[in-house]
Amino acid sequence: MSSRKAVFITGAASGIGLGTAKRFAKKGWFVGLADVNAAGLKAALDAIGGPSNGATYLLDVRDRSAWDDALSVFAAASGGRLDVLINNAGIASYGYLEEQSDDEVARQLDINVKGVINGSRAGIEYLKKTPGSQLINISSCASIYGAPKLSVYCATKFAVRGLSEALDIEFSRFGVGVKCIMPFFINTPILQAGSSGSNVNMADSIKEGGTPVYTVEECAGVIYDSVASKELKHIVGARGKQLAWLARFAPGMVRRQLTAAERSGKAPGSR
Repeated sequence: MSSRKAVFITGAASGIGLGTAKRFAKKGWFVGLADVNAAGLKAALDAIGGPSNGATYLLDVRDRSAWDDALSVFAAASGGRLDVLINNAGIASYGYLEEQSDDEVARQLDINVKGVINGSRAGIEYLKKTPGSQLINISSCASIYGAPKLSVYCATKFAVRGLSEALDIEFSRFGVGVKCIMPFFINTPILQAGSSGSNVNMADSIKEGGTPVYTVEECAGVIYDSVASKELKHIVGARGKQLAWLARFAPGMVRRQLTAAERSGKAPGSR
């Protein structure tokens, strides 16, 4: 087995995935970049320093057999190592439930939930073979409390949080750690999400309400640092930590704030 640590990241062509890939590559890791965006993957590989630092994999996370193929090729390239698998790929559709199309609902469920389950199932055989390995699932602060106009997205992220909690116990049988990352709003392309029935997207509502947006670099730092942590859950952003505290000790206040924000047309999490 190679002495160089290896990480495999989905949704790596942009946003949190790309920022995280850069962080791991800078620290000397071999990085597997997986995405459905072929052009974006090429640019991402250049951004982390080229083939000496990683390799690209065209991967639709909804395809279970494609996961097996990608990880098999990656393991050969990494010298048999899979120290960290990051289930990052995800999408959102912003709007009232009845405004979202059947396809928008299905894609969120398939990518955000099925994709993470597929990655966890495909990755465990390789993680088991690498001492001290970690499965890192990217959930969201949308898993802390359900937010209006993000109902399906919230449902998927609650699912990822629950899956992570269960796998943390299950995978401990093999010495594999599990981490659940819960970012508040991060400055990524996902903020452009809207529904097919509306011209309004999340970025518009966030700007209107003055809701804080955190950087990709801050999120990537939390993800990287979580590898060495014994904690399961890691929240990104001060506002997210505040929301988690309120949801635990004053859930009625959270509901009132979200209701007021929705009625005023501001983004979830704004004041």
